Amino acid sequence: MSRPPLPPFTRESAIEKVRLAEDGWNSRDAAKVALAYTPDTRWRNRVDFAENRDQAQAFLPRKWNTELDYRLIKELWAFTGNRIAVRYAYEYRNDSGQWFRAYGNENWEFAEDGLMARRHASINEMPIREEERKFRWPLGRRPGDHPGLSDLGL
Repeated sequence: MSRPPLPPFTRESAIEKVRLAEDGWNSRDAAKVALAYTPDTRWRNRVDFAENRDQAQAFLPRKWNTELDYRLIKELWAFTGNRIAVRYAYEYRNDSGQWFRAYGNENWEFAEDGLMARRHASINEMPIREEERKFRWPLGRRPGDHPGLSDLGL
């Protein structure tokens, strides 16, 4: 199985890869998202570590069950060969109704087949008031005309 676009990346193919990842995570479909990773993928996500695709897939429902109404925007930061760096922000609320905006950076490394072999994420978050939210599209894929991070001044 391959997952285009494939490395080595051009600016255009790296931007496409980033948007595909954003769309996958916004779907909140753990089984679908996990298929973008190699069977032996290795992750670091805050204090969570995954040693393979199954562990990565198991992590995702735990995340989305506590980060309710999750909406994510990713933006290409840099790329070379088979690596991509992104910055991102996402908004969610907890089960008490408190909204948060999380900011992060990810470093990705891809296998020749376009599956992600390594994912290293660093994330910080802050509480926000409901009226401060910027990601207000219906749950799922971010609409094509919705501003990106730079357009929103994030």
